Amino acid sequence: MISMKTIVYNQDGKEAGTVILPKETFEIKMSPDLVYQVVTVQMANRRNNLAHTKGRSEVSGGGKKPWKQKGTGRARHGSIRSPLWKGGGVTFGPSKEKMFGRKISKKMRRSALKMVLSAKAANGLLFVLDNFNIAKPKTKLAETVIRSLPLKKSTCLIALPSLEKNAILALRNLPNLKTMQARDLNCLDLMSYKYLILPKESIKVIKEIL
Repeated sequence: MISMKTIVYNQDGKEAGTVILPKETFEIKMSPDLVYQVVTVQMANRRNNLAHTKGRSEVSGGGKKPWKQKGTGRARHGSIRSPLWKGGGVTFGPSKEKMFGRKISKKMRRSALKMVLSAKAANGLLFVLDNFNIAKPKTKLAETVIRSLPLKKSTCLIALPSLEKNAILALRNLPNLKTMQARDLNCLDLMSYKYLILPKESIKVIKEIL
């Protein structure tokens, strides 16, 4: 099985050799319908339900009948919490209890992730570093490494092989850039950022989880 080769860059932005990308992960034919389905589900699962109106059981007051049932000449009412009253409960309004989450199979998620990774590699949007070691959690140090790579000014996603505190702290203040662990890669984040930067060790992690 022949696998794809790509250039490996050091932290100075110079070529430091090549690395073989596993064919079973980085050379998968794209299925736009599958990727769309997976991304839509992931967006729904991240959605926060903020809109909420109070029903008649949630508004205050209304413990006493507004007026007696008969003899006033007015319409019958049992509570000022009724939706008919100003300040009463809302009928069929948005509720925070509504759930937008959806499910999708692990096989579909992994297949779509491989397709997006393959598209990044095929279109020259994947950059591999020999390592990403930041001695101190300084934004300037991390920015120097990113700017040394031959990529255009755009959004970047960096997938680290493990939880590297210095790198995360150094990168978090850079605009249009997100840092995450390679084992947490997903279609939605990959589609949200143009470039993918992988330290060489992250390739092994991705191969293992997929």
